Amino acid sequence: MLGVRPVFWVTDSTYLWVILATVGVSLVGFHYIHRLSRGFYPSPMPFGLALFTVIGTHKALLLGTSGVVAVLMGMMTGVAGGMIRDVLAQRVPMVLREEIYATAAMAGGIVYVALQALDAPLTFAIAASLSVTLGLRLAAIHWHLALPVFAWVTVPPKYQDANAPLSTPQKAKERVRMIRRERTRR
Repeated sequence: MLGVRPVFWVTDSTYLWVILATVGVSLVGFHYIHRLSRGFYPSPMPFGLALFTVIGTHKALLLGTSGVVAVLMGMMTGVAGGMIRDVLAQRVPMVLREEIYATAAMAGGIVYVALQALDAPLTFAIAASLSVTLGLRLAAIHWHLALPVFAWVTVPPKYQDANAPLSTPQKAKERVRMIRRERTRR
């Protein structure tokens, strides 16, 4: 996306071998996946989000982009893998739902860019960014945290206008309202 040529996996075939090995392990282990608990399945996802957010942000900064562009590139890098996973699994991508997903990636990218601007050690910036992204995402999963959702809703009229004839119906009004998420207890 930033015009870097050639693409990394074309010049280094190690990536392709890792992908093929992962596919092989997945095919062999496919029949045993149902034995994993529901609690385990979402756990690796935040780690991937955090890791790819830091990688994307770091790469964008290495290419000389501004901090804002680096944060956005890191967020898109982190979120894109999850979107592809969800599309292939025929689910609505998490980033399009009300879960804290892209926000966690953006927060991690901001931490990384801020620490790099303050000339913090690279390992500290990476660790802090990973921690922020991972912490936010795991907290959102554990406590079912979500951002507010705004939507167009039709608001029915509250009362009949006294001056209007009885045969004239009052028009419903369209407004933007925050949709509150129903809370469920575990």
